[in-house]
Amino acid sequence: MSAIDPLTAAAVVVATAATDAVYVMFTSAVVARRRVPAATWSSVWYLLSSFAVISYTENWVYVGFAAIGSWLGAFASITFLHRPPGGPPVGAAPE
Repeated sequence: MSAIDPLTAAAVVVATAATDAVYVMFTSAVVARRRVPAATWSSVWYLLSSFAVISYTENWVYVGFAAIGSWLGAFASITFLHRPPGGPPVGAAPE
């Protein structure tokens, strides 16, 4: 096992956090049935996830950093998208 590069570890955390945030935005666009935003978020999602996969496949320890970033991204996204119960999803057309 090689030494952990702090810069790579930080990049993996940021990439997976961004990946989860984008995934939440993608899911929101799908729920709202908005095709162009859903397709756009989907393409960004795959670009970000490919960086994380390429980065941590060289050393399995980076999977832990990916998990941390994933958690942070999902938590931040849900915090940002928090709506009162019964409200429309983010991205839904106004009534």
